[in-house]
Amino acid sequence: MKAAPVIAAVETAGVPQRLIHTGQHYDSVMSDLFFNQLGLPKPDIHLGVGSGSHAHQTAAVLAGVEKALIDQPPGILVVYGDVNSTMAATLAAVKMQIPVAHVEAGLRSFDRTMPEEINRIVTDSLASLLFTPSADGDQNLHREGVMGKVHRVGNVMIDTLVRILPAADATGVLSRAGIERSQPYVLVTLHRPATVDSSDVLEGVIEALASIAVDYPVIFPVHPRTRARLNPRWLSSRGLHLIEPLGYLEFLALERDARLVITDSGGVQEETTYLGVPCVTVRTTTERPVTITNGSNVLVGLDPAKMLSAARERLEKPPPKSLPPELWDGRASTRIAAVLLDAFGSRRAT
Repeated sequence: MKAAPVIAAVETAGVPQRLIHTGQHYDSVMSDLFFNQLGLPKPDIHLGVGSGSHAHQTAAVLAGVEKALIDQPPGILVVYGDVNSTMAATLAAVKMQIPVAHVEAGLRSFDRTMPEEINRIVTDSLASLLFTPSADGDQNLHREGVMGKVHRVGNVMIDTLVRILPAADATGVLSRAGIERSQPYVLVTLHRPATVDSSDVLEGVIEALASIAVDYPVIFPVHPRTRARLNPRWLSSRGLHLIEPLGYLEFLALERDARLVITDSGGVQEETTYLGVPCVTVRTTTERPVTITNGSNVLVGLDPAKMLSAARERLEKPPPKSLPPELWDGRASTRIAAVLLDAFGSRRAT
């Protein structure tokens, strides 16, 4: 979702590029579905890293990307987000004196127990170009002494959302769940270790969702990580629709039309902010504070009772919609491509 619009913008500019798919997100069915729905080109290189510990994934990506860069050195390596692949690919490139551009730079949760926070800090300290989505990203980088290479361009995920939204349709999902299109519902996503690895936290959250489901259908596309930890008794709970993971088009449509979204995902916080959909985030911190100051997102920690209270409050009295944050206008990728061409226009991009 982050790479697709940048790849398209660079292609429009006529600059040759290659796509390396690390395979860190290793569900091949879901990966293929997302590539198709987002119009991404077939990867030139697929590393097939798969699951494993943080060290295993980082080492496998580091070795795989290094080989790809040795075989065909690019003018610049573009990395996205904050996963292990982001940091490992950055390390591989900078050790070979290949400049790196980081899309979605500057985000900080200030919680170093999150693996993603470590990935963000390392990547931003090494990259040659930092593309931030919002003003807080600039401020975080300046606070860390990073100057001169920061470009606030907006949020590339919103580029994809704007392009895809007209085609988004969840009719089939609602029909299979027995929910009328006009019926208000709650959409849920949970997958982070802090939320689902603790049986006490997960059980409490599901109990709260079951309570909400008495009044509003709850649609919960269950991540494999979460499903493996669910008590089987919830599979038949009335009003609680535990369904398989969805493609981006279906999920985006559900997001757009939901009365409320409950999540622990950073990307979903951003999407609901743009869509103006109330969001309750089951986390103690967020690297996207703009979704709180400029949107209708609220953090409730890992306390199911607080989650339930915040959810009921927003279901009964939805907060007023606000304008999207500055530069969340669907043109971030065009701004990124312009900076890349200005800095490295005579080189090849990866």
